[in-house]
Amino acid sequence: MTLDWREAAKRAGVTIGPRSAAEGAVAGLGVAIAIGAMEWLSLASHYPLAIIPFATSIALVIGSPDAEPAQPRALVGGHVLATLVGLAILKLTGPSAWAAAIAVGLAILAMYLTGTFHPPAGIDPLLVVANSLPWSFLFTPVLAGALLLTAFAYLWHRWLRRCPWPQRWL
Repeated sequence: MTLDWREAAKRAGVTIGPRSAAEGAVAGLGVAIAIGAMEWLSLASHYPLAIIPFATSIALVIGSPDAEPAQPRALVGGHVLATLVGLAILKLTGPSAWAAAIAVGLAILAMYLTGTFHPPAGIDPLLVVANSLPWSFLFTPVLAGALLLTAFAYLWHRWLRRCPWPQRWL
């Protein structure tokens, strides 16, 4: 017996109708616009797009705006804190696979302890250590990108979707 995706969704309590499809299309459009802006930022800042850590953040903030990790405190704080941890570990140990692993683990711990847990930010310390990135990476693209993403999400949700976002700033 095989189930098609519609039947599986019904059994899981997920409704797939015109409203959810439209919301998905709007979220997809928002993500596409934000990724395009991120591509432009990567060209302007001379960092390859693969080193700018916001693709999953964009998907989370636009697609699941009510989730705790999608709030500005977690979005901005998580990226900044995780990058700081990566930079500190890089400074203390130099680049190595073990240093990158330790940096990611410590960044997750730091985000939990400070209430800034943002899962996509877990890539930041890995990028920093593996690529021996400079301290300037903290400001551009990380801080600038997180603030721009927050502004984009605010405008997207408030103006286009006509929904309140964020649930809380801090």
